[in-house]
Amino acid sequence: MPSASLRRTSELLATLGRGYVRDAPGSLLKGALAGRYLNPYLRDHPRRRVVEARFGARFACDSRDLIQRFISLYGVWEPHMTRWLQSRLGPGDTFIDVGANIGYFAVLGSRLVGGTGRVVAIEASPAFHDRVLQHIRLNGCANVRAVNTAVSDGHKTLTFVLASSHNMGANSIVPYDGPAESSFEMAARPLPEILDADELAAARVIKIDVEGAEGGVIRGLAPALDRLRPDVEIAVEVTPDRMAAVGDSIDELMTTMAAHGFHTYRLPTDYRPENYPRALRRPEPPVRWRGPVVGESELVFSRVDAETLG
Repeated sequence: MPSASLRRTSELLATLGRGYVRDAPGSLLKGALAGRYLNPYLRDHPRRRVVEARFGARFACDSRDLIQRFISLYGVWEPHMTRWLQSRLGPGDTFIDVGANIGYFAVLGSRLVGGTGRVVAIEASPAFHDRVLQHIRLNGCANVRAVNTAVSDGHKTLTFVLASSHNMGANSIVPYDGPAESSFEMAARPLPEILDADELAAARVIKIDVEGAEGGVIRGLAPALDRLRPDVEIAVEVTPDRMAAVGDSIDELMTTMAAHGFHTYRLPTDYRPENYPRALRRPEPPVRWRGPVVGESELVFSRVDAETLG
């Protein structure tokens, strides 16, 4: 067992390293330091602190969890998606966040759409819904409506399982045979029934990240797709294998979107801590995607017909 002196030294080194990675200019050795030392250390030696994101909001983070650890370490989660939302949302817009997790993107959206805009943060997990509410209060987000419900293609009760506390937002309806950290049941409804008519009609961006249940969300939304504003863009994080495990198909999802006039783009999804410094320096926009979708992918559907969504 490490001595008290060694533990204090390790904590000090982790604090100094985190400060260097977050705040020092340049990127020399930041990726290696984060990937080889800070990420595993903060995962295995939990810290629970309020930290400030790069866009100025504050989040209460538990470093056991992947997303919260990266917000603490880098001040941002998913740099490519963060930058893209900053380029799409403006004052007066409406942002719909399906699978809001702890509310990182909902709070970001709140700042981008301003007092005349609106955000709807939808989260199935009661525990994470509470975290969304906490971060709404912490950041004074009066323009965010938080809803604790699941989203699907009809009225049903879904069972969610969390496999590991190292990614506490990964509550999923995908069947899982191993030991589970926790599970819960939640009633589900189609997205158009959860949103007010004016929220649906005004949506500029709809972001969907529901850990394998994307097929059901899109089927439930499909009857309303032609009623959305012409410039609406829909970001969907998909993993074809997880979708297949619940009887869904990525091909069906993409066919549905194409039938309603949407073109497919893809954003990079790289959650390796050693690659974050590069992503922060040069976040990439969505690029046109014409091939098969394999592996975890962040797809963006837009009626804009271009090679890049600038």
